[in-house]
Amino acid sequence: MNCKEHHLPELELATGQVREALQCILHTILFIRSPGSVVPHDVECDGFDLTYTRIASDSNHNNMNPSSSNNTGTAASSVTSRMHSNVEKKVDDAIESFLRSLSQIGPELMSGCLILSFFERRASKQLFGLVQHEERVVWEQWILRVVVNNTPRPITNDSAAVIERQRIQDTAEGMLRAVMLKVFELTAGGGIEHVPPVIYEFEIRNSKCRPEDDRETVYSRVANMPTLIQLGN
Repeated sequence: MNCKEHHLPELELATGQVREALQCILHTILFIRSPGSVVPHDVECDGFDLTYTRIASDSNHNNMNPSSSNNTGTAASSVTSRMHSNVEKKVDDAIESFLRSLSQIGPELMSGCLILSFFERRASKQLFGLVQHEERVVWEQWILRVVVNNTPRPITNDSAAVIERQRIQDTAEGMLRAVMLKVFELTAGGGIEHVPPVIYEFEIRNSKCRPEDDRETVYSRVANMPTLIQLGN
């Protein structure tokens, strides 16, 4: 089975925006690619003017459907429920690990890559059938490069500071919207022939960005720096 790779647009965020933005992206993909039936749960972002849909946790599910706890369901539903029960923890743990793994690429700038992989487990026998071996077959990966900008935000209330804070917010929100639109575009028009008709799992891991990507990021920022104001003597 060939693995399909989806490269999402680069995302640049302030430190305080990273967790919520990554939760928005990862939970959206996991909801779309979830095997079996799931209960949707809409989440309104606190730091962005966005709403996304994620897989409801057990508590949210039971609050919306109290009788669900009395239904045994099928074996497949039980397996799917167990898989979804720890989605939130896996996402949050992956984001914290990602933040700890960021690499310095310039003054106040750090970067890293986050890779979301979907895989199925396949059992095979070796040594004339005496040894059973299990392998993980990855069939889809979502790759996102994130630049974290630690430049302090202006905190005063003068007009220049207010305009700059709004510019930073609008830029980050625009980039997050671009990533989300790309996710919808890829899932709506990319086909599902590569998605296996069995229960599958996911993992989220960190990866170092390519050195040439970091150089391009730094060079781009230097080239686009505003012209310094020349003060007279």
